[in-house]
Amino acid sequence: MNDLGRYMFIVGLVIAAIGLVLWSGVGRGWFAQLPGDINVKGGSYNFHFPIVTCIFISVVLTLLSWMFRK
Repeated sequence: MNDLGRYMFIVGLVIAAIGLVLWSGVGRGWFAQLPGDINVKGGSYNFHFPIVTCIFISVVLTLLSWMFRK
């Protein structure tokens, strides 16, 4: 049971660190504006679908979960 508590604590710290970095504005320049993200601007509308950003986040989270399983 100690291992579960330790992993939950580490995951909480990682989530807090990511939130702090995003809150500080560091990720605004590139986050959700990677090459391949769909961005359509019309006269009175904007449509943004960050497909490549979603894939990037999925790969990162998959790698993190894989590392914590081992």
